Amino acid sequence: MTTWIIAADERVASLVEAAHTIGGEAVAVTVGAVAVTGVDKAVQIEAGEGVPAEALAPQVVAAVPAAAGDVVLAANRPAERVLAAAVAASLNAPILNGLVSLQAQSAELAVYGGIGLESVAFAGPVVAILDGGLACEGEVVAAETITGQGFTARVVATEGSDVAEVNLAAAKRIVAAGRGFKAEEDLELARGLCSALGAELACSRPLAEGTNWLARDRYVGVSGQNVSPDVYLAVGISGQVQHTVGMNNSKVVIAINDDEKAPIFQFADYGVVGDLYTVLPALTAELS
Repeated sequence: MTTWIIAADERVASLVEAAHTIGGEAVAVTVGAVAVTGVDKAVQIEAGEGVPAEALAPQVVAAVPAAAGDVVLAANRPAERVLAAAVAASLNAPILNGLVSLQAQSAELAVYGGIGLESVAFAGPVVAILDGGLACEGEVVAAETITGQGFTARVVATEGSDVAEVNLAAAKRIVAAGRGFKAEEDLELARGLCSALGAELACSRPLAEGTNWLARDRYVGVSGQNVSPDVYLAVGISGQVQHTVGMNNSKVVIAINDDEKAPIFQFADYGVVGDLYTVLPALTAELS
C-alpha cells in the first residue's frame, strides 16, 4: 500500500501526518523546488520559469501510478486540486472532499457543510482533498528529479494584491467578528484583541461577502473556511448553522453577544452577554 502526496507548495504537514495515519509507504510527488520532510520517498518534477504547476499535470499523472488500496492526497489549494483531478481522471478514481475517516476501501465524509456524515465504498485507488496545514519540519528528503513535456502554458504577467493571505486552518486562536460590528473601522477593536491574544482575525459571511470589510479567506462557514483552533472567540455572531458548521471542531468556544438568546451560546463553552464595544476593550486591556 502506498500513500501518494501531491504538492506544489511546502505547506503539507497535515498531509504527511495523514499519510502516517493511513500507513504504508509515503511518497511525495512535488512540482517545482518544493521541500518535503517525513516521507519515505520524494519525486520532484522540474518546472521551467513561468510555467504554472497545473501545466505539469501529465507528468504528475505519470508519477502517480496508484493501485487498488492506494490513497492519493492533495492540499485544498487551486493548483493541487487541478493536479489531483487529473490523477483521479487517469485512475478512474473517486475524489473525496470533507474526509472524516478513511479505512481500506471505505471512508466517512462530512456532508451538507458538516452537519451530516456519509459513508462511501470504493474498490480501487482513491483521491482525497485535505487541508495542507503548515510547512513540514525536519530533514528534507532527497528527491528523484524527473522531467517531461507538459501543457504549453506560461505565466506572462501577475497582478499583486495588498491583502495579506491568512491560513485560518492552521491558527491556534481565532477571533471571529460578526454583524454585531456597526462599522468597518470598529474592527480595530477585534484586531486589538487579536494582538493581545496572539490570534488570527476571522469573520462570518456577511462581513466578507456582504460588506466586504474582510477578505473571503477570513470567512468561516459552510462555503468558507473550516477551522479547529484551540480557542475560538465569536464576537457579535448570532450563531446560525451556516457559520457554526465551520467552527464546531474548535476545542474551546467563547461567545460575546448582547442577545442572551443568540444561538451561538448553545455552542459556547463560555459566554459573555454584553455590548462588544464595552467588553472587547476591557478584555484586551486585561490581556495586554
